[in-house]
Amino acid sequence: MTSTEVFPAMKILILSNNSGGLYGFRHELISRLMENGEVYVSTPFDDKIPELMELGCRLIETPIDRRGINPVKDFSLLQNYKRLIKEIKPDLVIAYTIKPNIYGGLACDSLNIPFIANITGLGTAFEKDDILKKLVTSLYKRAFRSSRTVFFENTANKQYFIDRGIIPDSTAYVLNGAGVNTEFYSLSEYPETSDTQFLFIGRIMKEKGIEELFTAMKKLVTEGLPCSLTIIGEMEEDYVEIIKEYERQGWLKYGGYQQDVRPYITDCSCFVLPSYHEGMANTLLECASMGRPLITSDIPGCREAVIDGETGFLCRVKDSDSLYNAMKSFMELSYDK
Repeated sequence: MTSTEVFPAMKILILSNNSGGLYGFRHELISRLMENGEVYVSTPFDDKIPELMELGCRLIETPIDRRGINPVKDFSLLQNYKRLIKEIKPDLVIAYTIKPNIYGGLACDSLNIPFIANITGLGTAFEKDDILKKLVTSLYKRAFRSSRTVFFENTANKQYFIDRGIIPDSTAYVLNGAGVNTEFYSLSEYPETSDTQFLFIGRIMKEKGIEELFTAMKKLVTEGLPCSLTIIGEMEEDYVEIIKEYERQGWLKYGGYQQDVRPYITDCSCFVLPSYHEGMANTLLECASMGRPLITSDIPGCREAVIDGETGFLCRVKDSDSLYNAMKSFMELSYDK
């Protein structure tokens, strides 16, 4: 089958809130789309702009306040998307993450442009039954009312949208996450060390379970169990002083943001992600692809990556004791096991 048969020649506009995530998880898709068409990418100009440029897609700088709730800024983003769509005249718009999904969807609906949304996780807005949740639900309904397809990364997120009347079942489709390149994240030899080296990769923030992880580690260290924790990722929230203190105590190493996490995965004994919510955590897939056991929350978007008791352990979300027990159970396994 030729690329023309898979993707008819067309002009595609991709909306994203971060170049790093877009390149890291979707650069192969972008390359495939470019085989027989033009691809425009609207994104903040942050960490992976040179790599996206090398792919040959046309980049448009679009600042986005990913976590802020400012109606003026959000209205500006909507107007920006409308302007881009009028200038580019795309045959299709593809969006990732909350704000591009909502405001890109609203722009496409008003201009009658085919639109595909990707729900990569529900996010903080859906955690509490408050006015923010009602507002975001209302915006999603309006943004997705004429969308051709809405992709999800787990069945629970899909059902949540259907049950609340945001989209009909006919437009919903579940992907098994963004996928992982098993040649790039290839199986690596398991380390032979006297202590257990836990690894966390992700944004340093409360919703990733970082506080529960710290609590569980402190308990393991206090009991004299031989283990350490390496943390890789951007500081999304202010844990600088806490991390410095734990580094002084000797059981934590912070490596900051890393372009290539494979050396850290190779060195670790077990990957830990006690997240509160995920679409499908690619870090779990990457570490599993490299042959590392996983400990993660028993929630949609995480549990799918683990066969509990075989390839890792599941723990209760927001429960440091459950996480501690899972980490201790892992440490008690024999090396062969």
